[in-house]
Amino acid sequence: MRIILASQSPRRREMLKSLVSSFELASADIDETPKPNEQAADYVKRLALEKAQTIARTQPNALVIGSDTTVVVNQEILGKPENEADSQRMFALMSNSTHQVMTAFALVHGSKVYIENVITDVVFAKVSEQEVTEYWQTGEPQDKAGSYAIQGIGGKFVKAINGSVSAVVGLPLVELKQAITEFS
Repeated sequence: MRIILASQSPRRREMLKSLVSSFELASADIDETPKPNEQAADYVKRLALEKAQTIARTQPNALVIGSDTTVVVNQEILGKPENEADSQRMFALMSNSTHQVMTAFALVHGSKVYIENVITDVVFAKVSEQEVTEYWQTGEPQDKAGSYAIQGIGGKFVKAINGSVSAVVGLPLVELKQAITEFS
């Protein structure tokens, strides 16, 4: 079966290679603005599905995988930081506490649809403003949900996780493998 990953994320592309030997990439340009009063779990599932459906409309014979990741603190969705001040605000919320990383994926093939959301608890160490400033200057957090990358330099802030490491990186491999097997 022809598979398309509806993402340009280098992390998701590398991760999917461990599950699928051959797939194509396509970029799904969608509005990622949360709707008023939209809960984080609904938001991340909606985006994953919209990405997959956007590509599936033009590729009805392919299995299309859409995915989205967001960081959640006290029901607040922490998307990509707008600037360093926004990154500082996010780290102040996450520092010395536990937050959730939600990664949803959607599979679309013709009229068949499957959506799953994998939630992982991430415990952060205490992080100082100076550490956030230095981290910001590396460029790594600037395009990451929650303003950090666990698989990169940002991993130094993580004390513990409870759940899927691959979901925190951007694609829950165990769950996706099972879904693809059952879907095809």
